[in-house]
Amino acid sequence: MSICKLLGIDYPIFQGAMARIATADLAAAVSNAGGLGIIASGGMTADQLREEIRKCKAMTDKTFAVNLMLMMENCGELVDVLIEEGVKVVTTGAGTPKRFMPAFKENNVKVIPVVPSVKLAMKMEELGADAVVAEGTEAGGHVGETTTMCLVPQVVSAVNIPVIGAGGVGDGRSVAAMYALGAQGVQVGTLFLSAEECPVPLSFKQAVLEANDTATVVTGRRNGAPVRSIKNKMLTKFIELEERNAPREEIEAIALGSLSKAVYEGDVENGSVMAGQITGMVKEIRPAKQIIESLFSSAEELVSNLKVSY
Repeated sequence: MSICKLLGIDYPIFQGAMARIATADLAAAVSNAGGLGIIASGGMTADQLREEIRKCKAMTDKTFAVNLMLMMENCGELVDVLIEEGVKVVTTGAGTPKRFMPAFKENNVKVIPVVPSVKLAMKMEELGADAVVAEGTEAGGHVGETTTMCLVPQVVSAVNIPVIGAGGVGDGRSVAAMYALGAQGVQVGTLFLSAEECPVPLSFKQAVLEANDTATVVTGRRNGAPVRSIKNKMLTKFIELEERNAPREEIEAIALGSLSKAVYEGDVENGSVMAGQITGMVKEIRPAKQIIESLFSSAEELVSNLKVSY
């Protein structure tokens, strides 16, 4: 079954679950445009999630999802809320959804984990996942080590459920490439940072628009929690501390609250501007609908004109 038919969406595109950014405003805009809008529940209380779900319902009658960061202590409460509110699609990350699978299955919730490796993709299929998002290290935020080009085809060969390709999707060429690698659709995060409906300050969007192909850097590899963001004053200091093996407490002190500084205060020098390596391809602010339609129209045109010479 195609991912569009499985989820009841028009375009095979997921909006990335960007923590503190992917709220009802962005999720509803993406769903209304025919994609799968996703509310990121990371950092939310149960009441906050319920409020965002109800807000999203008021803004769209289309399918939308909730993302669960499974490392969160209140994950059980969040699961109760999304089931009570009738959310029918869940994406997961930072852990295994194993303990919640019976409840999801009983309530006909489609479960789609985000995975950074073939091994985890196979485990998720064994648990009963309906699809997986194979995310390469090009993506923004928390990342794995394998590139999208290498990860997606290996995951496609290893599982029998639909695979969504993520990491490095910035235009129609990359959408077409994901299909060539065997994916049934794409997940897009960084590009939606430039959406008119994305609820981040203009300074945050401007940082993405002004970034080039080498603007991002991965920190946290030494402590096993790699994160890709646009390099700035705070991250330069962070990297310096990492390189001299500073105590973890000292490193965490400068990173504490950095995402909120960028997302809520617009401080793009001392905050964390999580974004992927496609930043150099993002050049304008557009409605989510226009972003989606442009991606797929250009991908279709490219494929129809593609000729391979030997």
